Amino acid sequence: MTLLTSWVESANSADTDFPLNNLPYGVFSTDSLEPRCGVAIGDMVLDMAAVEAEDLILLHFDPVFDVPYWNDVMDLGPDTWAKLRAQLTALLASGSPDQAKAAPHLVPMSEIRLHMPFVVSEYTDFYAGRHHATNVGTMFRGVENALPPNWLHIPIGYNGRASTVVVSGTDIYRPNGQLKAPDADTPTFGPCKRLDIELEMGAIVGTSTEMGNMISVAEADEMIFGYVLLNDWSARDIQAWEYQPLGPFQAKAFATSISPWIVTAAALDPFRTPTPDREKELLPYLQEPKPMLYDIDLSILIQPDGGEQEVLARTNYNTMYYSAPQQLAHHASSGCAMNAGDLLGSGTISGPEKNERGSLLELSWGGKEPITLSDGSTRSFIEDGDTMILTGHAQGNGYRIGFGACSGTILPAKPQP
Repeated sequence: MTLLTSWVESANSADTDFPLNNLPYGVFSTDSLEPRCGVAIGDMVLDMAAVEAEDLILLHFDPVFDVPYWNDVMDLGPDTWAKLRAQLTALLASGSPDQAKAAPHLVPMSEIRLHMPFVVSEYTDFYAGRHHATNVGTMFRGVENALPPNWLHIPIGYNGRASTVVVSGTDIYRPNGQLKAPDADTPTFGPCKRLDIELEMGAIVGTSTEMGNMISVAEADEMIFGYVLLNDWSARDIQAWEYQPLGPFQAKAFATSISPWIVTAAALDPFRTPTPDREKELLPYLQEPKPMLYDIDLSILIQPDGGEQEVLARTNYNTMYYSAPQQLAHHASSGCAMNAGDLLGSGTISGPEKNERGSLLELSWGGKEPITLSDGSTRSFIEDGDTMILTGHAQGNGYRIGFGACSGTILPAKPQP
């Protein structure tokens, strides 16, 4: 597919994240507008509440865009999602007969504030990147036992906290927690010393299932409303002490950041790519009927307090071992009810090379190989004042499908009461 041209001139640039081919969904406000649904197009945002009020977009007999979340649209189902995308494309395309009516409802991105684009029902994080799992396993268990025996058969995951999923740009306080040095007899309580990021994609479940029902991978694929960049902030030293035998708890519960724009599965469809070759055949309920991953270039950047941004790593979502539809199908396989607004974290996305690793734990190899920044300072883990930034886009022919940035600045830990 090539670039679809729009009467919004900035959407026709080859390097914008938001051409007509994309049309991602977010929630925005201005000094004069309360938070409401918007669609990114070039360097503008289309006010969906306003165009709905003028009958330029017709989806439902009741308004669905005058609220600060996209969950009401999710509830209308895949057929309505496709109808909305077709109406938006026609409204914003070059030669649209409704250009004059729609133009007054475009708001410059320079004038808006972005908010959480949906209400998160539940949050589940997976451990589905083979290179990441192998790197971490090698550090802690040796290369022979890097992958647990179940890893090649099942998407491993844990239930996270929906309450601390926040939109890009939200400051993150360094977490406090229980820590135990290897040579200490007892633990202590205090600020995390090994604070990290995890470069992930987040899949947003758009429709629900009933308790007791299974779904196929193909059905799971149809249920996914869209994708965001996701940073599952991680307190590695808190995690090391707490995670046995039930896995991460407070080390992951303090914050998860997502990018502000939901890129629809439809926009990403031209970029589907197969999952990697498998040395062990998956059980039938996890097998994919068609390509389920996407060719999405991803980057990790750091900006020290008062310094310049620089790239720490680049990788691609197509390196994952399990796709989001496989994760969703497995999540429901026990009869677990899935809800519209559920968020599924892919797990850390790392490639095979050192400069493709999706966490500082891997990039510094557990702190043994510190990273030297352009200003001469070094990092093994994140310091107070550092801003961590994730970016990503799928590259088309003369256009790109971008997500906007997923960023957060680390503030010092709050004092204990």
